Amino acid sequence: MTVTRRNVLLLGGLGVVGAGSLMVPTRSVDAKSASRLDEDEMPRPFRTPFVQAPVLQPLARTTDPADGAPVHHYVVTERAADAQILPRAGLTTPILGYNGIFPGPTISLDRGTKAVLRVRNQLPPTHALDGHVLSTSTHLHGSASLPQYDGYANDVTNPGFYKDYYYPNFQPARTLWYHDHGVHYTALNAYSGLAAQYHMHDPLERELLPQGRYDVAVTVSDAMFAEDGSLGYDDNSHSGLWGDVVLVNGRPWPVMKVQKRVYRFRVLNACISRSLRPTLSTGDPIAIVATDGGLMPSTQFVNNYRHAGAERYELLIDFRRYRTGQRIELRNLSNDNNVDYDHTHQIMAFDVVDEPVDTSDPTWNRIPAQLEPRNEVMALTTGQSTRTRHFELDRSNGMWVINDVIWQDVVASGFRKVAAEMDVDAVEIWEFENNSGGWYHPLHIHLVDFQILSRNGRAPFNYERGPKDVVYVGEGETVRLLMKFGPHKGRYMIHCHNLSHEDHDMMVQFRVGLKEDDPDPCDPMTAAPATWDDGSAPLPAPGPSPTSSPSPTASPTPSSSPSPTTTPAPSPSPTATPTPSPTASTAPAPSPSPSPTRTRGKRSGGGRQKPK
Repeated sequence: MTVTRRNVLLLGGLGVVGAGSLMVPTRSVDAKSASRLDEDEMPRPFRTPFVQAPVLQPLARTTDPADGAPVHHYVVTERAADAQILPRAGLTTPILGYNGIFPGPTISLDRGTKAVLRVRNQLPPTHALDGHVLSTSTHLHGSASLPQYDGYANDVTNPGFYKDYYYPNFQPARTLWYHDHGVHYTALNAYSGLAAQYHMHDPLERELLPQGRYDVAVTVSDAMFAEDGSLGYDDNSHSGLWGDVVLVNGRPWPVMKVQKRVYRFRVLNACISRSLRPTLSTGDPIAIVATDGGLMPSTQFVNNYRHAGAERYELLIDFRRYRTGQRIELRNLSNDNNVDYDHTHQIMAFDVVDEPVDTSDPTWNRIPAQLEPRNEVMALTTGQSTRTRHFELDRSNGMWVINDVIWQDVVASGFRKVAAEMDVDAVEIWEFENNSGGWYHPLHIHLVDFQILSRNGRAPFNYERGPKDVVYVGEGETVRLLMKFGPHKGRYMIHCHNLSHEDHDMMVQFRVGLKEDDPDPCDPMTAAPATWDDGSAPLPAPGPSPTSSPSPTASPTPSSSPSPTTTPAPSPSPTATPTPSPTASTAPAPSPSPSPTRTRGKRSGGGRQKPK
């Protein structure tokens, strides 16, 4: 069926100080697309080369005096810039980006190497679209961080301030990502460009899977564009945004040249609402080797799979079977509850080249069967659970709710109201039931990795049989999850990662290891406030000690920030391929407001191929 898209907001330049444009009435246009670009300005699939974000190098390397662990210091600056996304040179798109690029720079380090990330908010005072204050809160998604460094929604950094985030990096190797989590504006800020990957390695993962240029970051998002090349924004009355242009690492439907060998792809769905169902045009199986929380116990083969917003899946694709010059497409079969357009069934393409392959690399022709059968999360059993909790996902009075609670209820309680309270190391079963009708919800639980036990009473899909932190809860589905809470004490969020739902107001919190009136040294609203940024701040002073220790199988969490003795950081990695440089690092001048429009799309429904 078709879905009428209302209240189309068209951006006239994201770097502009002030409101820039308003919510306006709309009129009907052709259902083939959502963008207002002229036909000859629209991007087309497979006409731009694939690129990756640059790898961010630490400004300094230090040692934590408490335990001797290495620490890397990084700095990123949030700023407005123009990006060359569209095909015509000079027709640029205003964005908000970490270091002024989208996606932002990738951070890559080893397990056991702690990180201090300074995030400088040098954004304009207000967003050009709706005038909201451009306060941000940076969440490292997939990290068991202390509460005050977890990107708590109301723990915001205002323009002109910075915050230092301490990341322990004691968990098994995994693909994480950092993105904005500012209260009520996560969707618009992330859509505008505040998202980037973060990779944590360990010896087992390095032994089993391709590395270097064959370890490829793939950040998928979607967008719609106004006449002047700026981003359009329409969240369908807070239901979700579905763009008509699919971007991979900020490029529309790019083409990657590949050798005849096995490649590893770290696929992040950074769409704020759209879910994906990737498949290869050849019909060949895809090997899935890792989920949100790292390596699966064993490799799982699929023809296609559901991929919700914020989920990360690591794929191995074997290009040895293809002939030189052959093009293989990564396509999108879509899912129920999407809005699809002419080209949203395509993601990117691979062109096979005859470049010599280094056969001394043991991963060039290997797809391992066994990966990590000893993962602590996947080893949990239901017999260890001490409690089962049930959560209903619904819509009430125009707001998205979890057990009839919204985030505003948490705020009104002085941030004391919780949906659950448990001891450190407690093991529980959580059930999420989707009663919202016509919508799916990718549920994210902060702090923990979990195991999916069942979906509507049946076993989970084979590609979900790894450690997860986001679960796809489809229309009419009930999923059961098993998890162990810790290692930290404090308050953490649960929310829908359809970011329009999160902002309106599908988020609650839980409390670990503390009672309501207990002192909380890691209170995310008070423990580590942002600091005025005059550009002269030195390396961070020692930070707080963790409130508890990780399990014996994990490396220790940070007990302090590093000593001031530093060693120089190396030059940037030669294997990183930079994204297109922004054409401006300062706020651009206002653009003329394009004419308002209403857009229509095709709503994905039944009768489609189910995941295999």
